Amino acid sequence: MRNLIPVLTVVAVIVAIWYAAAVWLNAQWVLDTAARQDREIGTSELVLETWSQDKPRLPAPHQVVTELWETTVEKNITSKRSLVYHAWVTLSATLAGFAMGTALGVALAVGIVYVRVMDMSVMPWVIASQTIPILAIAPMIIVVLNAMGLSGLLPKAMISMYLSFFPVVVGMVKGLRAPSRMQLDQMRTWNATQGQEFLRLRLPSSMPYLFASLKIAMAASLVGAIVGELPTGAVAGLGARLLAGSYYGQTIQIWSALFMAAIVAAAMVGLIGLVQRLTLKRMGMA
Repeated sequence: MRNLIPVLTVVAVIVAIWYAAAVWLNAQWVLDTAARQDREIGTSELVLETWSQDKPRLPAPHQVVTELWETTVEKNITSKRSLVYHAWVTLSATLAGFAMGTALGVALAVGIVYVRVMDMSVMPWVIASQTIPILAIAPMIIVVLNAMGLSGLLPKAMISMYLSFFPVVVGMVKGLRAPSRMQLDQMRTWNATQGQEFLRLRLPSSMPYLFASLKIAMAASLVGAIVGELPTGAVAGLGARLLAGSYYGQTIQIWSALFMAAIVAAAMVGLIGLVQRLTLKRMGMA
C-alpha cells in the first residue's frame, strides 16, 4: 500500500494536468460557437463543454475511457469496431516480428562474440542500421515484398523485426561478454569445450541482459507493427484505427487506439518480466 500511494499521486497529477490542458486547447472552439450564437457563456459551462466535444483537439480522460469501454467490453471481439479485434491484428504481427528479431539478434550476438571478423564488420553495420528512420524504410520494405508477392502479415513482421533485433543484439553481446577473465580461465583449466563454455557460463550470465533487452525489443516491435500498417492503407489493426481517426478528425478514436497500444505493450512486457523472474529463480539468480 505504501508503494501504491506515490504511483496514484503521480497518476492523479497527470489526470489533473490532462483535464486542464483539455480546457485550454478546446476552449476556443466553445467561445467561437458561443459568439456565433450570440450568447454568453460562464466559466463552469465553458469547462463542461470543453470536456464533452465530439471532435476535440484534446479529448478529456473520461472521454477516452468511455471510448475504450465501448470498443472493448461492449463490442463483440470479432467486430471490426472492436479494439480487441484490431489489437489482435497488430499483436499477431508484433509477435511474429519479435520472434524473428529475437532469433536474428541472438544469432548475430553469438557470431559477434565468437568471430572477430563479425565483431569488426557486422557490429558497426548493426548500429548504422538504426540511424535510418523507420518511416522512411517501412514503405520500401512493403513495396519490395509486395513485388515478390508477399503481403499481409509478413511485411509488418519484417518492419517489427527491423526495430526489435537491435536491442537484442546489444544486450546479448553485453551479456555473453559478462563473464570475467578468471571465470573463462577456470573453464579452460577444466578442459571445457567452446560449446560447454557457452552453455554453462556465457549463456547463463547473459540471461539478465537478454531479458532486459527483450522488454525493449517487444515495445519496439509493437511500434514497428503499427508503423507497418500506416503505408499499406490497412483496414485492420491499431495503425489502421489511428489512420482512420486522423482522416476523419476522430481524436477520441486516436487516443483510445494509443491507449490500447500502451495496454498491449504493458501486458507483453509484464509477461516477459514474469518469464524472467521464473527463469532466473530456477537458475538460482533471483
